[in-house]
Amino acid sequence: MDMRHQSGHPAGVTVTDDATVIARSRDDPEHFAVLFERHAPVLKRYVILRLGEDAADDIVAETFIAAFRQRATYDLTRENARPWLYGIATNCIGRHRRREITLYKALSRKGVDPVDEPFTDQVHERVAAHRLRDRLLRALAGLPAGHRDALLLVTWGELSYEHAAQSLGVPVGTVRSRVNRARQKLRRKLGDIDPTL
Repeated sequence: MDMRHQSGHPAGVTVTDDATVIARSRDDPEHFAVLFERHAPVLKRYVILRLGEDAADDIVAETFIAAFRQRATYDLTRENARPWLYGIATNCIGRHRRREITLYKALSRKGVDPVDEPFTDQVHERVAAHRLRDRLLRALAGLPAGHRDALLLVTWGELSYEHAAQSLGVPVGTVRSRVNRARQKLRRKLGDIDPTL
């Protein structure tokens, strides 16, 4: 019989900071489910933005399997596990990097087919939006991997520079530098267009 609270957490699990959840999961693995419930949705959104919907579930699953296996080495002084999980996800994405770049290039070639779509103002807006997105995706594909990872953790992952640095295992100054350089390169490639990156 599965004894769960109405919140869906295992019986006896008090919702606390991530470090406490991970510490408890070392003796009672069921506690780790709290971490999944708490962070899987935002990680999935980030992975979808990076690799597309098809890979998202697999990458999120790989991330949490790796995190579960590594939980004994987690630094319990860090109450928020989100940067750690993003770091693991970024490593998983790195293994799928060729697919990511291929996706960016493929998406940059897609557009609205004027034969299939009625000719309206709405179509013009969609075509313009597709062109902007296509240029952005091509530009992202052309960035060095470290710059792209830092930029997308900060923008799409909505991590602070400090948390992105934790995720990537680099100093915060390196993240700031990479994000700044990535933005400069994107602005040069995109001209006047502000992709809000």
